[in-house]
Amino acid sequence: MNTPRGARRTDTKLSDGRELSYYDPADAPVRVPLEDTRGLPAPQPQVELRTDPLTGDVITYATHRNTRTYLPPADQCPLCASKPGNPTEIPDHDYNVAVFENRFPSFAGPGRTEVVCFTSDHNQSFTNLSQGQARLVVDTWADRTAELGARDDVELVFPFENRGREIGVTLSHPHGQIYAYPFLPPRMRTLMTQARRHQEVAGSNLFADVLAAERKEGTRVIGENGNWTAFVPEAARWPVEVHLYPHRQVAGIDELSVGERDDFAELYLDVLSRLDGLYGDPLPYIAAWHQAPVRIDRELGYLHLELLSIRRAADKIKYLAGSESGMGAFISDTRPEDVAETLRKVGS
Repeated sequence: MNTPRGARRTDTKLSDGRELSYYDPADAPVRVPLEDTRGLPAPQPQVELRTDPLTGDVITYATHRNTRTYLPPADQCPLCASKPGNPTEIPDHDYNVAVFENRFPSFAGPGRTEVVCFTSDHNQSFTNLSQGQARLVVDTWADRTAELGARDDVELVFPFENRGREIGVTLSHPHGQIYAYPFLPPRMRTLMTQARRHQEVAGSNLFADVLAAERKEGTRVIGENGNWTAFVPEAARWPVEVHLYPHRQVAGIDELSVGERDDFAELYLDVLSRLDGLYGDPLPYIAAWHQAPVRIDRELGYLHLELLSIRRAADKIKYLAGSESGMGAFISDTRPEDVAETLRKVGS
């Protein structure tokens, strides 16, 4: 099938019944999926949701994930294309972008978790993708957002990428994940509460006003083009933190126009290259898409991407210690304006 923006999607199933989709450029040859010959048993995830009575937060217990694959050697990577002697999660000799149900899901029944492989090249990173390949990933995120957001058991679609061992990555192949939460997670609940208060007082959208203020003030902006602006937020929590906002308010990635998707890929690759140039080697980071909730307060949301890194110096990591972990009150060693100025100079 074709996704709304022209990428070709080909659906198949793995030997244990999990779904797998390939995403190829629209002008690529039609893909004929190969059979997964591994004969895997049907997944039996053990997932339990509990609500903390003190905070109202939902805590997920997924005990089966304790046995998930951990930093295998490159020749045994389960996210590479299959080859003789090493059948993988992707039973083909090559692919552009591939998405499959996580073998060790955080949610089962209500909700869903997926793995998004950005490229078949094990030694690549998102930073080094071509703009065309990055754009294909954007179309993939958009298609998954639309499909997962249509499910009755999903409240928020959250595409994200963890990069670097310092972040806790267990597979080094360039990939991200998508969590289709069956509940509204704490961060989004907080954002929607603030957005609702702002709407009641100011009569305008909180996120649009933050973007306008950052663009007007200018000192924390590190890059922009016709449709997007990247900036270090005024009250950044993390040693390195960059937000990317589209200039037009949309609820999700699937609502972005062709031009907006093109411009995002261009600016995002530029920002990632600046992050890697900060200390002269790949920066560990989390890239977190903030999309509007599927149902509750959807009109208050504003799609944006938040990039953060725990590295506070070339050889130092910020750990969440007493104040951050015990009270949720961040104390930062870096000043947002200084970080923005440094990132603007990188590569200039």
